[in-house]
Amino acid sequence: MGGPRGPGSGAERESRGGSMLAPKSPRLPEPRIPDGVTGKELDRTVFLQLRTLSKENAEGVAQHLVMAAATLEADDLDAALAHAETAVRRAGRVPAAREALGMVAYRQGDFARALTEFRTARRLSGSNHLLPLMVDCERGLGRHGRALELAASPEARTLSEAERTELAIVVSGIRRDLGQDDAALVALQVPALRRGPSAGVFRLHYAYADALLGLGREDEAREWFAKAVAGDTEGETDAVERLEELDGVVVELGEDEDDDRPGAEAGSEGAAGAEGAAGATGAAGSAGATGAAGSAGAAGSEGAAPAPTEGRDLRE
Repeated sequence: MGGPRGPGSGAERESRGGSMLAPKSPRLPEPRIPDGVTGKELDRTVFLQLRTLSKENAEGVAQHLVMAAATLEADDLDAALAHAETAVRRAGRVPAAREALGMVAYRQGDFARALTEFRTARRLSGSNHLLPLMVDCERGLGRHGRALELAASPEARTLSEAERTELAIVVSGIRRDLGQDDAALVALQVPALRRGPSAGVFRLHYAYADALLGLGREDEAREWFAKAVAGDTEGETDAVERLEELDGVVVELGEDEDDDRPGAEAGSEGAAGAEGAAGATGAAGSAGATGAAGSAGAAGSEGAAPAPTEGRDLRE
């Protein structure tokens, strides 16, 4: 009862510098959340994923997901990574957090890490919407055979039409990587190709134009680049420049001018491109069931991510 403690007692262990409990790892500093960001900016379907967390933690994770998306859209990849990693540390079993981290890694060109995060998000959510991005990651890792197998998997048949369109663009890029230019063109001949520019399929039109150009069919390529220009109202691709090249128009910038027009480097090529790849947010343009990243990612479960593009490799 009140007798002396034995040699293995806590008091004696502490006197020898030990501890009854293993010390916790120090908590890593978290990136600052700007005033005005509440976390409520998240799409409701994403916010529902946070119900398993405490109220305080859910609010914090939501804020970091919002900031991961905002900084990713602003091309501040270091800040986006910090916010996404914080979200994963605080909510590692929330699909939106893993998708957000995967999207940042994808944009950084770290395809191995992105693929790991996308696989985890897929396992946690049960959704296949990230499959186009996963295929593109396999491509980015140089595993073209594995990428094509994944693209032809039964899960691919569960994708929405918009997601299948994004997947087609990625597959076309893989075929071109392999020197299979005819197959690259065929891969893009999906139902959405027949839609007009106002249907939001300008990336598909762009990829098809680029594939035609790769086959030396310039007149047809010009027609499809024109369709891409008509649909790309935000200048996400360099369709205007590609069209001007075909028309023999040369625009020279002054010595002090930087070519920072939207899409100037987001051309067609490179399905694994940072700005033009599948997915993103929503791995695939329309995808993003968790919608935690990408251009708006964290703020929308059906958010759109940079879509795969075809042609020049954006990874360069």
